[in-house]
Amino acid sequence: MAQGVNASINFGSIASSFDVQLRVSAFLGVLASSPWWMYQLWAFLAPGLTTKERQSAIVFLATGVPLFAGGVWMAWVALPNTFFLLTQFVPEGTESSLFIDATTYLKFVVQFLLIFGFAFLLPMVLVALNLLGVVKGITWLKGWRWAVIIIFILAALATPTADPVTFVLMSLPIVALYFLAVGLSMLNDRRVAKKNAIEDAELDAALSEGTSTAGSKDSDET
Repeated sequence: MAQGVNASINFGSIASSFDVQLRVSAFLGVLASSPWWMYQLWAFLAPGLTTKERQSAIVFLATGVPLFAGGVWMAWVALPNTFFLLTQFVPEGTESSLFIDATTYLKFVVQFLLIFGFAFLLPMVLVALNLLGVVKGITWLKGWRWAVIIIFILAALATPTADPVTFVLMSLPIVALYFLAVGLSMLNDRRVAKKNAIEDAELDAALSEGTSTAGSKDSDET
């Protein structure tokens, strides 16, 4: 109940209850079987990948699954309060119950969970772009103000609710993950710069050794 308004699930047709149960069963079936079909997908793709690509894929998979699950869990925590706040917009004094279509409610819940889940994957995209050499970590750091503004705007547009609690629960963790991605990107840039410096030093040493060897040969011939 929210401000005296009773909210109840309503089945709009004879087959609605069966349709809802079928959709829920299909969703849970895909979720429960995800380890199996993800393994089959990996077994299909892995032979065509190099060792480095396999390691990168494993790291991103091991990172992406917990992030997505964390976003879904955060959405599940925010869902009751979100539903409560939304029912407050029912006009007062109507003295009637709020009947919610079961199919519409299920669609709302699934979209709500998926939006949070995929939103939590956005920082992983930043790290991927950095590992590919597209964007430097310092670039992400310099643009952190714009990034925070864009995250808040996207969070406001993506959340199907207008309550501040859902907005905060979605935006603040993504901002924290953004700065974590910035830190990881800068560490990777430092590692790449150190590796390039060592390779350049080895190349210079090899060139200087070759030059000195050629000079000694010329002097011997003379």
